[in-house]
Amino acid sequence: MGEQPRLQLLVRDGCHLCLTAAEQLAPIAARAGLEPRQVDVDGDPELQAEYGDRVPVLLLDGREHAYFTLDVPRLRRDLGLD
Repeated sequence: MGEQPRLQLLVRDGCHLCLTAAEQLAPIAARAGLEPRQVDVDGDPELQAEYGDRVPVLLLDGREHAYFTLDVPRLRRDLGLD
């Protein structure tokens, strides 16, 4: 089994906050040399039950880092970019 991605963005189709989070995340992840993985919560009943309408959710190393909006300064710090 492969290693879990460091950055996962939990999203759903039609979510404007999800699009904004993905746009904010892309340059930060690129600078850190990471490839964020987007996961549609509606494609997984467990994720849908856990996160419901509380998307987008950013997971860093499998743990919840932010939801609804990214905390950009905190993410940059936690990725060692500051």
